[in-house]
Amino acid sequence: MIIPAEKELRAVLARFAQARIEHDVRPTGRTSSALEDSTYTLCVMTGARTAEQALRVADALLEQYSTSRVGVLQEDKTLAA
Repeated sequence: MIIPAEKELRAVLARFAQARIEHDVRPTGRTSSALEDSTYTLCVMTGARTAEQALRVADALLEQYSTSRVGVLQEDKTLAA
């Protein structure tokens, strides 16, 4: 699996969340289509087969991004000392 960039992953997660909310509040053909499209994109981006799996993978990736960012900040502080 190609690891998605954090910015793109966050954008797809936001699109999925918005589609999920709109479909839950007022389901229509348009909201169903938007939810299917965003679910498919999220699954492809994370290499998952279901929305639930994709969300778990996305959470793990976001945690990795956060951990990596903290490590870089700490290295910068060490170099500055």
